[in-house]
Amino acid sequence: MTDTKAANEALARVIAEAGCTYQALATTVRAVASEAGEHLATAPSAIAHWVAGGTPTGRTPQYLAEALTRKTRRKVTVAEIGLGSEAIGEVMSADPLATAADLGRAVMQSRRDFLASAFATAAVALPLTYDHQAVAATLRAGRTGSRVGIGEVATVRHITSVFTAADERLGGGHGLSAVTTYLTDTVVPMLQAVYPSEAIRRSAYGVAAELSYLAAWKYHDLGREGAAQRYYLLGYQLACESDPTGHGAWMMRALAHQALNLKQPEFCVELAEESLRRARGKVDPQTEALLLITSARAYGATGDGQKAAAALLAAEDAMLNTATPPASFTAATGPVAATVASHTAKTLAELKDHQAAERHHRAALAGRDPEAFRRIHALTLGNLARSVAAQRRHDEAVGIWGQSLDFMDGVVSDRHKKDLHKVRTTMASWARRGIPGAADLGQRAAELVRA
Repeated sequence: MTDTKAANEALARVIAEAGCTYQALATTVRAVASEAGEHLATAPSAIAHWVAGGTPTGRTPQYLAEALTRKTRRKVTVAEIGLGSEAIGEVMSADPLATAADLGRAVMQSRRDFLASAFATAAVALPLTYDHQAVAATLRAGRTGSRVGIGEVATVRHITSVFTAADERLGGGHGLSAVTTYLTDTVVPMLQAVYPSEAIRRSAYGVAAELSYLAAWKYHDLGREGAAQRYYLLGYQLACESDPTGHGAWMMRALAHQALNLKQPEFCVELAEESLRRARGKVDPQTEALLLITSARAYGATGDGQKAAAALLAAEDAMLNTATPPASFTAATGPVAATVASHTAKTLAELKDHQAAERHHRAALAGRDPEAFRRIHALTLGNLARSVAAQRRHDEAVGIWGQSLDFMDGVVSDRHKKDLHKVRTTMASWARRGIPGAADLGQRAAELVRA
C-alpha cells in the first residue's frame, strides 16, 4: 500500500451507503478475491487505511468495488470509489469477435489482471438487456473473402467434443491453453468468412459458442470466476448469432448457474425465467428440462420453496420425454437425466430436505459413467456424503467421502481442492468426536491437497 495525503471521501460515501462494518466488507473482499483464485488477508484495518487515503495494490481495487456492489446491490466501479478505472476493456461489446481476440491475447500473455479478474454480480443481468440484432449487423459487415463450408465446421465440432471429454475426465486445468488458443487462432477467424448458406453460418457460430462455454467452464473449475464470466458472456453473444432462442437461452442458464454456485442469486431468477420464456416450445424437451431445473435452483436459492417445487416437477416431466434428441450444446454436458437429478438434489439440499436430496444424488451417480465423468462423479459423491451426514449417519458419510477421494486423484480442479479442504475440516471435528475412520480420511484429504 502507498499513502496519499487526502482521505478517500468517495470510498467512504459508498461504504456508508452499504451500511456495513469494515469487518464485513473485509470478509467480502477476501471472498471475491478467492473467487478469482487469489488469496488475500484483507483486514478491517486495511479498509480504514484506504478510507484514510491509502491505495490498495494489484487487483484489490476491483475486488473492493465488487464487494461494495454486493453490499449496495447496485453496480459500483473502481472509478466511483476513487481507485482508478476498469481493466480488460468492455464487457458485451458490439464486436464479440474483437472481444474474443482480446481475451485470447490476455490468456496467452498470462496477464494477471485478466486471470485474477473479479466475478461481477451486476454483469449477470447483462443478457436481459442485450440487443443481439445490432451486434449481428456489425458481424455481417465484417466478413472476409475466405470461404468456409460444412467440413470445417464439422471439424471444429469434433475437436470441441474431444476437448470436452478430456475436461470431464481430467479437470479444468488440463488443456485450458489449448482450448483458448484454438478458439482465438482458428475458430474466430473462421467466423469472419463467407458461408455457402445461412444454416452453415449459424452452425459455425453455434460451435464457437460451445467452445467459449467450455473455456468458461474450465476457468470456473479452476476457481478463476472473473475469467469464466467473461467467456460465458462471450459465449452468450456467439450463441445469439446462431440461435437466440434455444442456444442463447442455454448460455443464460450457464451464467445463472455460475452465480448460484457462488451464492450470488441476485438476477438469477430473472435470468432463468427469461431463458425459459425464450426457449419454451422452441427447444427439445430435454433442453427445456435443464432450463427448468435452473429455475428451480434459482427459486430455491432465494427461498421460494413453492415455485422451486413446481419447477422441479416440471423438469422431471420434461426429462421423461425423450422422443427428440437433445441439442448438441445440451448433450455436451452429459446425460440429461443425471444432470436433472444432480441439480434437483442441490435444490432440495438448499431447502433442507436432505433425505430427498440423498435420493436424487444417488440417481445422478447411477446415471453417469464414473470414469468418463470423473470430476463430477467425485463432486456428486461429496454432495451425497453431506446429505447423509446431515441425517446423522456419520459412519456411512465417511465411507462415501472415501469413495469421492478415490476419483479425485489426477484431476486438476479447484472445486476438488475446495471439497478436500471441507473434508479435512469436517474430519478434524469428527475425529475429536471419535467417529471411526475420520482421522484417516482427513489425512488422505490432506495428502491429495499437497499432491
